Amino acid sequence: MRWWWTIGWLVGCAGVEMSEEPTAPPEAPQQEQLARVEAPPPAPSEDKVMSPAAERGLALATDTHRLLPDNVGNDLVCTSCHLENATRPKAAPWVGVTDRYPRYRKRSGKVDTLQERINGCFQRSMNGTPLATDSEEMAALVAYAEFVSEGVDGVDMPGAGMPRITSPEPPNAARGQHVYETQCMACHQANGEGLTLPDGQLMFPALWGDGSFNVGAGMARLDTAAAFVKWNMPLNQGGTLTDQEAYDVAAWFTVQQRPDLEGKEGDWPNGDKPADARY
Repeated sequence: MRWWWTIGWLVGCAGVEMSEEPTAPPEAPQQEQLARVEAPPPAPSEDKVMSPAAERGLALATDTHRLLPDNVGNDLVCTSCHLENATRPKAAPWVGVTDRYPRYRKRSGKVDTLQERINGCFQRSMNGTPLATDSEEMAALVAYAEFVSEGVDGVDMPGAGMPRITSPEPPNAARGQHVYETQCMACHQANGEGLTLPDGQLMFPALWGDGSFNVGAGMARLDTAAAFVKWNMPLNQGGTLTDQEAYDVAAWFTVQQRPDLEGKEGDWPNGDKPADARY
């Protein structure tokens, strides 16, 4: 099976957990932390053929809630955020991620492995439970990340994570509700519940409510959500909203009701919690 034959799940903004958090110290220049990266990462060669493990990893990434029901507590899939089979620039692509882990992360206050990072997604974005680190499922997800990362220098890769933006004015949730109703609601629905087909196939992810990511997910944070919206929403029209509109709509949907996260008080143990954290 050649990787480009598999159609990406273009399903909008859910709880991004494999996006890269800036790890520079607080005194680093703001423009360096928030630099926008325009160039896309190199794609895997079209002549490459995936291993069975990588094929399984791609299947898990695109149909996570149905294939791993014991580990996923909502209706989301990995590619709800990691768009185009986790290869789209500025949508937290997995391309190059194997070069960026292990790495120190402020939220955990330690050096995390890639497996720990993936499990953070399951616990937060999927509102579920972690995979066993030695499981076939974990190995498959890592194998797919290795496949799309092959031949890529992921350390300083253009298009990694989600380049941060700034809000010209303070974010305004009332304006954001209007942006949501005119730009987002057709896919994500009136109550943010998203759209799932009768056979259980996810079309558009829930942005709030029980079917969405919990308060500990990266997408529950204002700055992260605004950056994702700016570069990727509306679907296939990324970059068409202004920075202000992206911040306003993020200010609207991030504060809606969503599941809590047990143990969230242990986050940022070194005291460097970001200003946009939900707790």
